[in-house]
Amino acid sequence: MLFNFCNRPEGVFRSEFRKQLLATLSVTIITFCNGIGIGWFAPMLTKFQSPTESPLDFTASVEEGSWLGAFVCAGGFAGNIIFGVLLDLIGRKPCIYLLAIPHMSLWLLVYFAPSIEYLYAARFASGITGGGTYVVIPIFLGEILDPTIRGRLTSMFTLTLNIGMMTGYVLSSYVPYHIIPIAVILLPLLFVLLETFFPETPPYLLHCGKEAQAELSLKFYMNYKASSKLDIEQFNIKFTELKSAAKHQKSQTDAVTIRDFFTKRALKAISIGMTLMFINIFTGSFALLSYMSTIFVAIKTQIHPDTNTIIIGVVQIVGSYIAISLVDRYGRKILLLISTATTGACLASFGMYAFLAEETSVDLSAYHSWLPLVLMALIIFTANVGLIPVPAVVLVEILPPKIRSKAVSFCVTLLSLFAFFMLKVFPPFMHAFGLSATMWACASFAAFGLLFITVCVPETKGKSVNVDDEK
Repeated sequence: MLFNFCNRPEGVFRSEFRKQLLATLSVTIITFCNGIGIGWFAPMLTKFQSPTESPLDFTASVEEGSWLGAFVCAGGFAGNIIFGVLLDLIGRKPCIYLLAIPHMSLWLLVYFAPSIEYLYAARFASGITGGGTYVVIPIFLGEILDPTIRGRLTSMFTLTLNIGMMTGYVLSSYVPYHIIPIAVILLPLLFVLLETFFPETPPYLLHCGKEAQAELSLKFYMNYKASSKLDIEQFNIKFTELKSAAKHQKSQTDAVTIRDFFTKRALKAISIGMTLMFINIFTGSFALLSYMSTIFVAIKTQIHPDTNTIIIGVVQIVGSYIAISLVDRYGRKILLLISTATTGACLASFGMYAFLAEETSVDLSAYHSWLPLVLMALIIFTANVGLIPVPAVVLVEILPPKIRSKAVSFCVTLLSLFAFFMLKVFPPFMHAFGLSATMWACASFAAFGLLFITVCVPETKGKSVNVDDEK
């Protein structure tokens, strides 16, 4: 079934898309690595806070645990800014190489940590890589992928992140603490090695005035064979389109000015991007994933909290795969609508279960072994079908090419700030008001998101990202 799907006329395994697929698989190794770092934290946090289970010579308080959760987003904020500046300054490929450095620092700090401050620094380093990937990889993929497969392959970003998170859940649940850094630190080195086989993106090379290199790069990513007159014509049309777009942007001046961010199209696109980032975070999926084991401890399920967390990791992967399968077939907006509506309903349902468990004497013994897990699985599954992966695709597709890299950096910087706030307040909010109120608050943001997406978000399926269509 998968083979037939991918070999349809728009399938990602067609020969002309082969290099694009390989480039996507190689560049998303770093998102897999980043996912391991994020997933490692959820089960490990409960161990850090337990005097009997802590693998180190110290334990973390609730307050220190919330800082451990939030520091990854502080690092993400720094990564957004750093890579947002470097993206146009030194290019997409050098930025991709640099993503590996803070990730390797994460595991060195984890391995040698003698105090909580080392773990703060490790989470900050992890965030730098995560923040950088949200800036660099969507733009890199957006500039090399054909529009007919862009949605699916860009969604690989989320799929590999989720596979990495599940790997992190398993490692931190079952592998000794000091073995994990040794086992995973070589992955970013493999990532850097593989990336040497792929050239810089054609639009960036044209932006730098390197037309000959841009032509070679486009031939590489199109898997150009020149086996027929039609192939030559198709390539010439594509390259002419890219040159025209680059020329149009240069005619507006090479330097991006503040005015470029205040055109009608730019303001609308940035506003949509900012709001999608807000909805992405405040519907709670990232906080739920970060504190998953803690939540299952609070709800008192019969299954071990770490086992529940691993099951949720599998659900994440299934949801991400379905998003890849559907995003180019049915479009971006419909997935966002369905995902936001169902996630909100499931959040409200989980909140009701938590309320009955926390505030009433209702006998839930027939349900507590499975219902919390099912509800949480539905939340994470429905969020991964659209709410988590699709905003990154939409953001790249709606922004004018001239300001795309800086505007993407700005929007994902806001994402990191939102996530920092959410991860910092989530544990004390849950402690003060209960799990039910916390879930209902997230459900209310989903209701807002459903209204906003219905009214304001355009469909961008099939839209070229290399042509500025502003009049």
